Amino acid sequence: MSKLKTLVKNLGPGLLFASMAIGTSHLVLSTKAGAQYGWIMAIPILLANILKYPFFEFGIRYTNVTNTSLIKGYLNRGKGYLWLYAFITLISTFTILAALYVVTSGLFINLFEITDVSVALIALALFVFISALLIIGRYKLLETSLKYLILILFGALIITTFLVLFKGKIVPSTDFKPLPIFNEVGILFLIGLMGWMPTTVEASSWISLWSLEKYKLTKKPSLSEALQEFNTGYTITGLLAFFFLIIGWFTLYGTGTEISGNAVLFADQLVNLFTTHIGKWAYIFIAVSAFATMFSTCMTAHDAIARVCIDIFELLRPEKKNIPTKKYYTIGILALAFINLGVIAIFSANMGKLVALATFVSFVLAPVIGYMNLKNVTSTDLPQHTHPNKSMQILTYMGIIFLSLFAIYYCWIILF
Repeated sequence: MSKLKTLVKNLGPGLLFASMAIGTSHLVLSTKAGAQYGWIMAIPILLANILKYPFFEFGIRYTNVTNTSLIKGYLNRGKGYLWLYAFITLISTFTILAALYVVTSGLFINLFEITDVSVALIALALFVFISALLIIGRYKLLETSLKYLILILFGALIITTFLVLFKGKIVPSTDFKPLPIFNEVGILFLIGLMGWMPTTVEASSWISLWSLEKYKLTKKPSLSEALQEFNTGYTITGLLAFFFLIIGWFTLYGTGTEISGNAVLFADQLVNLFTTHIGKWAYIFIAVSAFATMFSTCMTAHDAIARVCIDIFELLRPEKKNIPTKKYYTIGILALAFINLGVIAIFSANMGKLVALATFVSFVLAPVIGYMNLKNVTSTDLPQHTHPNKSMQILTYMGIIFLSLFAIYYCWIILF
């Protein structure tokens, strides 16, 4: 019982990681994986979660031991490391948030059947609402509210998954032919699924910054306690991926339904198929699951990118450190809102291309960030006994090789 109390008390960074990770990688990619390819996609989802685990764990480990951010560790390794991470963050700043808010706005309109309101107007309302929540409540409100959001999401998904399993797998069409996995389309989908499962590797620094905020509010946990909390969040993230996979597999696989490539249209299509398969009375569970997934992702990503920008700016301009952090944070949240509203207004027609650019940069540089994280946690910044053990280091190198091979093949397909 005491261990459970300690775990609940330490809930924070791992929970926020789960909230952030279960966006389009789960709602869209996991469900689509089950819908298009069936249960076999459980294998790449499991592999991605295992092989990427060390990169995210290092964000918790480094910060817990050193009381500094993973980004500060990049600077300690050399200014080039920090500039590289700043470049990735710059690309994310002008793309990822805009895309997340557009998808969430479209979901809100489709799932709750709102008419005569544009996606841009709903996005504006979401930017205002989430920015106000973050500025007023900051980390404490973010953590508290997401505990409830995750509870609602997890509960709704368990109910939905149970209903799908109880109803049984849909009968395949007589002329159904399974899609090949190892052709160009299948490989590209596989790369996207594994590249974004559970999320992109640069998010490891987000967990690091959330940990620092958590330590300001409560007594810093021991390394083992901090890792236990993160493992809880990571496990929830993995389970939700499999829930979405099962839902897609049982309700869509074998039907021959043409699945939309647009995230918003696909989510709407998915909800309608759920209600056909399970019953219209289940609509509320599915709608809440889908919207809570994207809303929590918007909220955590907005907070994290603002924190990352502030940390990078302070490290590159140490003379500016005297400005109060609260002021920096407010400026960061509002600046991100205005920038991404502008991106939505100006580049809405080319949003797919902007996200493709962000995906390309993030995916190709993922093994580099993984290596940077390993350099951080095996450096003299940490006492030797807190370094990851040999098994963890071997798993890390396996992950780096795995991501490198996928990145090379991805570049080959995209560029040639």
